[in-house]
Amino acid sequence: MSYRFRSVVALLVLSLWSCASPAQPALPLDSAGARASAANAEPVFAGSALPTPIEHVVVIIQENRTPDYLFQGVPGADIAQYGIDSRGQRVPLRPVSLGLRHGLQHSHAAFITDYDNGKMDGFDKGLPFRVHLRPFAYAPESEVKPYHEMARQYVFADHTFQSNQGPSLPAHLYLISGTATDRALDRYRFADNSFDQKTNETEAGGCDAKPFILVPTIDLQTGNAGPSVFDCLNRTVLTDLLDEQGVSWRYYQYAKGPGFWHPFDEIKHVRYSPQYRNVITPSQQILKDLARGRLAGVTWIAPRDDWSDHGGRHATTEGPAWVAAVVNAIGSSRFWKNTAIFVIWDDWGGWYDHVPPPIYNAYELGFRVPLVVISPYAKKSYVSKVQHEFGSILAFTEETYGIPKGALGSTDERADDLRDAFDFTQRPRAFVPIKAPPFDPGRSAPTDDEDP
Repeated sequence: MSYRFRSVVALLVLSLWSCASPAQPALPLDSAGARASAANAEPVFAGSALPTPIEHVVVIIQENRTPDYLFQGVPGADIAQYGIDSRGQRVPLRPVSLGLRHGLQHSHAAFITDYDNGKMDGFDKGLPFRVHLRPFAYAPESEVKPYHEMARQYVFADHTFQSNQGPSLPAHLYLISGTATDRALDRYRFADNSFDQKTNETEAGGCDAKPFILVPTIDLQTGNAGPSVFDCLNRTVLTDLLDEQGVSWRYYQYAKGPGFWHPFDEIKHVRYSPQYRNVITPSQQILKDLARGRLAGVTWIAPRDDWSDHGGRHATTEGPAWVAAVVNAIGSSRFWKNTAIFVIWDDWGGWYDHVPPPIYNAYELGFRVPLVVISPYAKKSYVSKVQHEFGSILAFTEETYGIPKGALGSTDERADDLRDAFDFTQRPRAFVPIKAPPFDPGRSAPTDDEDP
């Protein structure tokens, strides 16, 4: 189908948007949930339920920040300048560097404390008085100008909520499957990061982890703790459906094996099949692949720890430069004209945010996280007030590639599809490079694993 013809069809389809039929049931799976390996030819377009010029979906995943922290001053955005602490005091947010090497609690228990039944006043509770104001912060604009430029040029979705109320390991699973659970676990979800059953210390999980590395679960209905289980899952992920459509995919991560940001290392039928060749290391390989004219139909990019915006022992100010390097590499490539880029942060990281999340059950939804949508078809300088979550990116991807919305049977069913961020009738915008400090992908990595 030619681009011109697809564009005409898109206009007709979008005009009938309000009459769209209900989502069809999920595509059938065989007993192992396995799928044939994705085609290697790139780029790939396999048709669309709602035809668009989009042939590449790229999800850049950063870590542990909120809109109130990262996007102070973005015009039209719902951003607070002060918070309420656990003493009921109004606390002005103050500048705190991305590179400050302290971490904040962001477990499920920390969510319950911070949320405080919707009062959003528990972020400092339990902290020593001398540091109790740490969560009430925002990034100096000088450090995050690339993020602000992206948001001001394109779309800032300021009502995007983390789908889960916990930290990185389950959050990254939600980003590829709309949930964090095994088929056999029914109403339970992974509640927190994996841990060593012998020492009770946090420890990276996955199919290659030691058998005593387990993940705690939570009962969605009651909020009670469920069984702790080995982190090697048997469930459908988006790539199973992409493989059926012949759509290529890649997941870039810094290393393979157990990890808090390595979701495909936790999916048994991917980890131990030819599909696993689509998990690419290290993260910065995406820059080399783009330079060589390679980009899959769907791409996830997880960061290296010291480029991730994560607080703690590896914190730096290099996250904005890393993201800008990837965005600029796509923007200057032949792929720009038909790509949608989603820059998303995986959880709130313990930082203050003033908007109470909608609560669907004992573990969903979580706090707001930033989302920036970048594309030649993204609306200009638009702040989306539609409620989004991780499942929204999945739903957009499904519809882009002719997969029924909600086919995963998870959060992609209830979520919107981010179509409000795009205008596929507009003339595609020329890419304007994002100004950012130089980024060095060859600098030596920290010696230990990423923070959770």
